[in-house]
Formats: sequence, structure tokens, C-alpha cells
Amino acid sequence: MALKYIIQEMKDGMESFSRNSFEIKLYRGRSQSSVRDEIVQRAAATEKDEEEQHVNWSNMLPELLTEMIQRVEESEGAWPGRKNVVSCASVCKSWRDITKEIVKAPDQSGKLTFPSSLKQPGARDPPMQCFIKRRKETSTYYLYLGLTPTFMENGKFLLAARRFRHPTSTEYIISLDADDLSQGSNAYVGKLSSDFLGTKFTIYDSQPPHNGARLSSNRAGRRVASKQVSPRVPAGSYIVGHVAYKFNLLGSRGPRRMQCLLHSVQFSTMEHKGKVSTCKEVSDSTIDKSISTLNGEGSSKVSESCDIPVGNCAPIILKNKAPRWHEQLQCWCLNFHGRVTVASVKNFQLVAAIDPSQPGAQVDQDAVLLQFGKVGKDMFTMDYRYPLSAFQAFAICLTSFGTKLACE
Repeated sequence: MALKYIIQEMKDGMESFSRNSFEIKLYRGRSQSSVRDEIVQRAAATEKDEEEQHVNWSNMLPELLTEMIQRVEESEGAWPGRKNVVSCASVCKSWRDITKEIVKAPDQSGKLTFPSSLKQPGARDPPMQCFIKRRKETSTYYLYLGLTPTFMENGKFLLAARRFRHPTSTEYIISLDADDLSQGSNAYVGKLSSDFLGTKFTIYDSQPPHNGARLSSNRAGRRVASKQVSPRVPAGSYIVGHVAYKFNLLGSRGPRRMQCLLHSVQFSTMEHKGKVSTCKEVSDSTIDKSISTLNGEGSSKVSESCDIPVGNCAPIILKNKAPRWHEQLQCWCLNFHGRVTVASVKNFQLVAAIDPSQPGAQVDQDAVLLQFGKVGKDMFTMDYRYPLSAFQAFAICLTSFGTKLACE
């Protein structure tokens, strides 16, 4: 039997069970007790059928199940076909465990499959090509995975964010649900908080980035409406990064200058050509100085916001790639390789920063880890690569929206 027929049979079986559980007919003249008994009997029969069907699927030979899921994984290399891979993981625990073993992380496969992939490092080369749609009337932003290199009208939805203005700050709530952008939602994955001027940002993650991570102690990092959240979800936020835009007090002509410090970037043990500044190459004094500069506070904040190093997680310092002045066009230019078509002060490229205290550190400053640029009135491209994740890249790009008079 072909794989697509097996998957279709599995879906039809689930749908039939769902329909049977609600198809209770009430006839005139019957007592409430008889109706109640019929409901109980039909519910018990449905539950028995579901258990039998569950046993049939879960009792498949592991070798046969592994081969079948491997074929589905190999045949469905892109969305929307990859929904069949997700369907395999939704059958039962044995199917889910085997699917998780077969489906590789984005940095190895170059594919985004499960929601957990959004917080894992992206592909090494080529980069993950995404785009962001902005809706000014609702202050919302939607991140999509591009299905084709050039066509951006349709894509696989990944994340959504909504801007909330407060008297002294601005927050962007990031969610897996495009229709539920509240911090108390189960779809909440993190947030971005800025200062009054909109030049310093803090990135919060809803989940601990590594074992031993500590909750944010400041008020901005607390979660609201925690009663709506499952007890398994931490009732707080974890600081995972800072982004700062440098002031332009003299009003000199030029693009924005930004610096980014991500505290807990997941690094793979696999060998790769490009190297970036990690905790093994960035000195403690440089990290202290960076956090002090970004926070506008002393280095004592390091112990609260950055635990280094932990396992395969390490901090990374990024800066915007300096553009060059084009004499003929009379403007600042960066090579976006055709992915950006509209000139905007929001456009940027991020590369690894060099640590002055480590002259021998190997850092590839030509490797663009994240680029963001405008292609239409409310359309922007976002391309990211290893070791950044989609969540981290999206949060950094959100900082570029909004007017920054002190930086331009």
C-alpha cells in the first residue's frame, strides 16, 4: 500500500472517531435517563474503538514503521507537503518518538518541521529565507517561511508579533498563533521590550534556554495572565539577548549602527567552515562591557542575565555590517544579493564582532548571519543562518521597526 494511502487512512480514522463522539441524536418523547444512558454507551463504544485503533497503529513493527516514516521524510522535503511528517508524529507516542529520531534539526537538514525548530539554529548554507508582513493598522507582524526564492505572497506561517505601547516602554509579544497575541496564551513563545527612546531592547524567552537558567527578576520580564497558562509552562520570562542602537548625537549622515548580544546560542558539535565569536573566543571582560553598554548599567547585571558557558550554549556578539558609500548613486549600499529592493534605513546585515582582547580569534566577518530589508510597502525579507534561530532572528528584526530619531 502506498504511503499516502496509509496516511490518508490514518487521518480518515481520526476524523470518523471525532464525528462519532458528537453524533448523538435526541428524539422527542424519550426520557432524560434513556438519553443519558445512550450517550454513556456510545461514548464507551467510541472510546473502545479508539483504543483498538490506537493499539493497531502503535503495534506496528518498529522496522516497518521506521522505514515508512523515513520514506515520508524523504519524499516531503518542503511545505505544504511536510504536514504529512507532522501527521506521523501525531499518531501516538511510538510514532512520535521514531519521527523525532528521523527528523533532523534545521542546521543539519535545512528544514523547519515542528514548532521546536523555531528555537533551534538554522541552516548553515544556504540561509533560511523568510519574509515578514506588516499590518500598520493593527501593529502586527507576521513571519513566514518562503516557499520559493522570489515569490513571497504565499508562505508557511511561523510566528506573529504585536506591538503594545506603554507610557515608558514598548513591548512586542511573539506567538505561535496568528490570532492569539497575548502573553497569557499557551502559544506565547517570548517577547521583546524596549526603553522609552526605542534604542535599547531586551529579548525574553518563555522557556529556559538551558538547564539552570534563571527567571528575569525585573518587572518587565514577568508574565501576565498566568492563570491561563499550563502549569508546565514557566510563569515568567528568561532574558536571552540585548540589542542596542548607537546614538547619533552629532547628526552625521549615515545608516543606523546596532550591536546585538545573544546570551544562549545553541552551537552544534559538528565541524563547520564559518566561525563566529563564542564564549570560547570572547573574553569575560568583553561580555561584561557589552552587557554594561547595552543595559546602561554596571557589569553586575551579568550574573542575572547571562549564564556562561552551559553545555553547547554560548553567547555571541553581533554588529551591523558597515555599508559603503556609492559615489554615483550618492547613497550607502550593501550587497543583499537581490533579496532587498527598496532603500530604507531599516535595512541591515549582521556579522560576528571581533573581540579586541583576542587578536588570534578566528572570526569570519564576511559571513552574514542575519539580513533584513524592505521589498515593498509592508513587506520585508529576513534571511538567517546558523547559529541563529528563527525566534532570535525575528526578535532582532522587530527592533528595526519604528522611528529612532536619536540614531538617524
